[in-house]
Amino acid sequence: MARIAVIGAGTGAMAAAARLAVAGHRVTVYERTETFGGGVRRLERDGFGFDTGPGLLRLPAVYRDLFVKTGKEPLESCVRLTQVDPASRHLFPDGTSVALPNASRAGVVEALDTALGAGAGERWSDLINRARDVWDATRRPLLEEPLWQDWQVLGRDPYPAVRRRGLFGRGKRPDTLATVARRELRDPRLVALLESHALAHGFDPVSAPPSATVLPYIEQTFGCWYAEGGMRALAEALYERCRARGVEFVFGAGVIGIPEKDGRAAGVELADGSVAEADQVVAGVDPSLPAQLLDGSAGSPWRGRALWQEGDKQPDPAARARVPGRLTVCLALRGARPGGVAHRTVIHSADRGEELGWLFDPEPTLQESLCEFPTVTVLRPDDRSLVPDAEHEAVTLSVTVPPHGPVDWRDDTTVRHSADRVVAIAEAAIPGLRERTLWREVRTPADTAAQTGAEGGSVPGPVLAGAGGQQLRPANTTRIPGLHLVGGWSHPGGGLAHAGMSGALVAGLIVEGADWRGSQ
Repeated sequence: MARIAVIGAGTGAMAAAARLAVAGHRVTVYERTETFGGGVRRLERDGFGFDTGPGLLRLPAVYRDLFVKTGKEPLESCVRLTQVDPASRHLFPDGTSVALPNASRAGVVEALDTALGAGAGERWSDLINRARDVWDATRRPLLEEPLWQDWQVLGRDPYPAVRRRGLFGRGKRPDTLATVARRELRDPRLVALLESHALAHGFDPVSAPPSATVLPYIEQTFGCWYAEGGMRALAEALYERCRARGVEFVFGAGVIGIPEKDGRAAGVELADGSVAEADQVVAGVDPSLPAQLLDGSAGSPWRGRALWQEGDKQPDPAARARVPGRLTVCLALRGARPGGVAHRTVIHSADRGEELGWLFDPEPTLQESLCEFPTVTVLRPDDRSLVPDAEHEAVTLSVTVPPHGPVDWRDDTTVRHSADRVVAIAEAAIPGLRERTLWREVRTPADTAAQTGAEGGSVPGPVLAGAGGQQLRPANTTRIPGLHLVGGWSHPGGGLAHAGMSGALVAGLIVEGADWRGSQ
């Protein structure tokens, strides 16, 4: 039985902790804040409840597998999951509206043909079929196996070229998601639909690889799921599963160093000056932090040494600094939630070029507030546990925004003006929204940074193949023996499902050894 110290209590870290405890190890989690869950938080006030992190779950099989393998109680015994239907409603600038059913290929085709015109559903379905090839080619190497040592091969994009009629046969492979949208969808509303999936995960469609088509494929194939009580309920169930398996949590315990013994990571040094010895260390933090922790340990032999060897996949500081964050506006409304409204509505930007330029400018200047036409996502869960009574409604609005830095998200005027703009746009989905509002609270990337420690409050997206490997994350192993990385900033990237996969990979590497290549 090994002693294992886990830095951080995010979902990926807890997923690893639960699996390691079941394997017989003694696991202690050290969390610098006073609660667990990382970015999966809940705001509670006056009987209202709001998710301030992820609002929906894709690939629930990841957590079903985790709960089956860490105890007798399946996931559904601990969390009530329901499919959201329709999966989403989309409002376009020209006034078109379309509701897409959950996990129904034929239903999506019919809905798109009805709303956008004959042939729209077929073009979208053909694209999703090609995205299935991406999923089949990358599911195992990107999600179920540790990052390959020759990770460069994953830089080749698996999205197939479109076969064209005539003398030229198969066409040229597209080089970006925007190219895919322009060539294969044509209708600007379909283009916006595809690109909104990338934008929601913090990817720029103009530079994201064609393999990003796997994002709508995952949602359309495996569905969107909601946990009763909000997605925080999933983090709570995972925390309780860890405790039931003997994982110890120490909150308010900031880690300032990783000591060394016999050439290995040997525990954690805490802010109060104490040292907790361990045989293995799992760091559920931004990969830039463990290097600082190694340098920070008194007498560290690793001072100034990199976490990775030459040729390993390493973080790109310049690209890392441009990863977007999320602005969330929580609204307590008077009046009952109307029947038949969609759980999620996406209000598409009236000026996509302006929005993308504002978000992904490679040399951003200081900006004072939100762009004029952001894409706004409206979440209206049909969940009585989130409201004081049936005569009120809890609504969450969210926007992908630049991290703290290009925009000063600590400035009250900036935050107020941005929230005003988001609420005004959201009235396209909820008429009379401002008149119904009792109060609102806003969460910005500055708040995310304080909760998670992520620089600028950036929110990591999942890994993608292609683009020369630019959308891959560092491996879960490091050149420091006994030190592993877990969570959204390491392989296989961000999001609830991917964090759970990261935990499974780290547990497998520790239990089975560095040569382990994933569950068979």
